[in-house]
Amino acid sequence: MLLQDKNAVIYGGGGAIGGAVARAFAREGATVYLAGRTAAKLEGVAGEIAAAGGRAETAELDALDEKAVDEHADAVAANAGGIDVALNAVGITHDQGTPFAELSLADYTLPISAYTRTNFLTAKAVARHMTKRGSGVILTLSTPGSRMTGSGFLGYGVTYAAVEAFSRILSGELGPSGVRVVCLRPHAIPEALPLSHTREVFAGFAERAGTSLETMLAEQLQPGTLLGRLPRLAEVAEAAVFFASDRAGATTGAIVNLTSGSLVD
Repeated sequence: MLLQDKNAVIYGGGGAIGGAVARAFAREGATVYLAGRTAAKLEGVAGEIAAAGGRAETAELDALDEKAVDEHADAVAANAGGIDVALNAVGITHDQGTPFAELSLADYTLPISAYTRTNFLTAKAVARHMTKRGSGVILTLSTPGSRMTGSGFLGYGVTYAAVEAFSRILSGELGPSGVRVVCLRPHAIPEALPLSHTREVFAGFAERAGTSLETMLAEQLQPGTLLGRLPRLAEVAEAAVFFASDRAGATTGAIVNLTSGSLVD
């Protein structure tokens, strides 16, 4: 098992990507600590993990609340003996589809401030414990919006460019202490639509185009990938397992391309 006896904290653990990664981590031997705002979703993922023979604990947590994030990380580290892996898979609903001329300052800055805040808070909370032990892995999430250009996603694109820059620079801060930082960059995942905030976020684009979100993904995003399809949840989860494991021990400061070839590095 790639993560045998590891302790992993997943912020946004009740969501589509967070839940998929949590199940994969548990299958590979990790004890998973799921944190998020919606208890029912967290308990659902924890129940699936337990039914499969894994170990999971849940905690209702606002990952934008510095005090709550610090206290939760301290409690996990104290009870488990340390934190080996952390993933921030928090999803925050924000505006997409509105062109620049119609975009308000508040809608532009909301995703930038919220996503950079939660990534900073969660990384800092777990890094305090990882650096003491001289090891650990912090995983972040991005999207192709970080490098694409076009209309209707200005705040979204700036947000993920910032998350990727944060991840690269943080890897330099924490590398001397033995802590790795890896950013996973998947594209839109069709099967995640019913399970996350993705449907609400992308709805603006679909509405302005006069089509359904499913049609937009199938006819606009999917043909633009080299593989002719969008990534699957299982593929993102398996990548997270590998980069969290000791097999990826030489990897840090990396942006992992999981876009099915919508971007080529």
